[in-house]
Amino acid sequence: MSPRAVLLVTSAAAFLSSLDLFIVNLAFPDIRADFPGTDLGQISWVLNGYTVVFAAFLALAGRLGDRYGHRRVFLVGLAVFTLASAACAAAPSVGLLVAARAVQALGAALVTPTSLALLLAAFPAERRAHAVGAWASIGAVAAALGPPLGGLLVEASWHWVFLVNVPVGVIALVAGLRVLPRTAGQGSGRPDLLGAVALVAGVGALAFALVRAPDLGWASGPVLAGLAVAVLGVAGVVLRARRHPVPALDLAVVGTPVVGLAALAMVAFTTGFAGMLVVNVLYLTGTWGWSPPLAGIALAVGPLVVVGVSRLSGHLTGRFGIGPVVAVGALLFASGPTWWALHLGAAPDYAAGMLPGQLLTGLGVGLVLPGLSSVVGSALPAHRWGTGSSVITTARQVGSVLGVALLVSVIGTHTTGRPDELGLLRGGWVMLAAAGVVAAVLAVGLARAERRPARPAHRATVAEPVADSPAGRAG
Repeated sequence: MSPRAVLLVTSAAAFLSSLDLFIVNLAFPDIRADFPGTDLGQISWVLNGYTVVFAAFLALAGRLGDRYGHRRVFLVGLAVFTLASAACAAAPSVGLLVAARAVQALGAALVTPTSLALLLAAFPAERRAHAVGAWASIGAVAAALGPPLGGLLVEASWHWVFLVNVPVGVIALVAGLRVLPRTAGQGSGRPDLLGAVALVAGVGALAFALVRAPDLGWASGPVLAGLAVAVLGVAGVVLRARRHPVPALDLAVVGTPVVGLAALAMVAFTTGFAGMLVVNVLYLTGTWGWSPPLAGIALAVGPLVVVGVSRLSGHLTGRFGIGPVVAVGALLFASGPTWWALHLGAAPDYAAGMLPGQLLTGLGVGLVLPGLSSVVGSALPAHRWGTGSSVITTARQVGSVLGVALLVSVIGTHTTGRPDELGLLRGGWVMLAAAGVVAAVLAVGLARAERRPARPAHRATVAEPVADSPAGRAG
C-alpha cells in the first residue's frame, strides 16, 4: 500500500478536526445570537462539550485501535463524526447542539490516534518525522481555510459550518475503505470505559468551575462542588489506571519522561492556542465591528504561516531535538499576544496591530504542534503508538478545554468584545502569553529528558526505540 495514499486519507482526519475548530470559533457570535438569553459561558460548551469528550475518550480510542486494529476503529470513528456533524447542523437548541457535539467528539476521538498510528506504520523510521510534518501541515491548510470559509458560511447560516464536514467525511470514508491496509489487533483485554467516564467528569467539572466562578464567586456552592468533582474525577482516573489491565490512561506511557513532559507542554501550549481563537473573534467582530467574512480573512494569516513552518519543523527537530524547537516555538507564540496587548486599541489597525502578532503565533504553532506530535514515533515502540498518540492528543484537548474556560473566567461570561471591554480582552491576551511561557519552560525540561539515556527496565517495556521494534526494522 502506498504510504502517500495512507497519508492522504489519514490527513483527512486532521483536515476535519482543524476545519471544524476554526469554523465553529468564527460562528460563536452568530450561534449566541440565534439562541437569545445565553451568555458566553453557556455557549462555550459548544466548544468545551466537544473537547471534554474528545479528551476523555482519546486514550480509550487508542486502546481500541491497539486491540481491534487501527483501520477498523478509524473508519468507525469517521462514520460517527460525519453523522454527528449533520446532527449538529439540525440542532434546534443549545442543549441538543452540545449533545450532538459530544457524539461528534466521540467520532473524532476514535479517528485521531488511529490516524496517526496508521501514518507512522506506513512510513519507514527515517521518514516518520517528515510524514508527521506533512500530516500536521495538511491540518494547517484546513485551519487556514477555516476562517474565510467560516465567515462565508456564517453569512448564510451557522448551521452550514457543521454541514461542510459531511461531504469531506464521506469522501474520506470511501477512500479509507479502499486504501488503508487491514491491521490486526495487538492488544488484549477490554479497555476501561469507567476510567474514561471519570476523565469526562473531572475535566468537565473543572471547566464548569472556571467558567462559572466570575458570576457565582469562587466560594459559591456550585463552583466548590465543581472543583471537588474535578479532584475526585482525576483521582478516579489514576486509581483505575493503577488497577485496570487496560486503563483509559496508560501510566507507563505517561511516566516515560519524554512523553510525560511533551504531554504537559501540550496542555500548556494549547491552553493559550484555544483561548486565542475565541478572544480574537470577539475582538475583530465586537471591538472593530468587522463582519464574519472580513474577520475570517483577517484570521487566516496565522494558519497560513503554520502551513509552511510545520513542514520545516520535521527537519529542525531531526537536527536539534524536539525540546529546543518547541521551546523556541512556544516563546514565539507568547510574543504574539504580548504584541496585541501592547499595540491593539479600539480603532482598527490591522497591518501594524493584528498582523505582526498573527505572524508570531503562526510561527510558534508551526514549530510546536508537529514537534510534540512526533514524540510518539521516537520515544515509544510500534505497539504503543496508538496509546502514545492518544496521550499526546488527550493533552491537547485538555489544554483546549482549560484555554476556553480560563479565557471566559478572565474576560467574563457576558463579554461580547465591545470597545469599552477592551481592557478585559487585554487580560485575555496576557493569559495567552503566560501559557506560552509555561510551555517553553516545560519544553526546556523535555530537551533535557531527550539527552538522558533511557533506563534499561523501562526501555524494554515502554520506551524502547522504534528502530528496535519489528516495525522499525521493517522500515
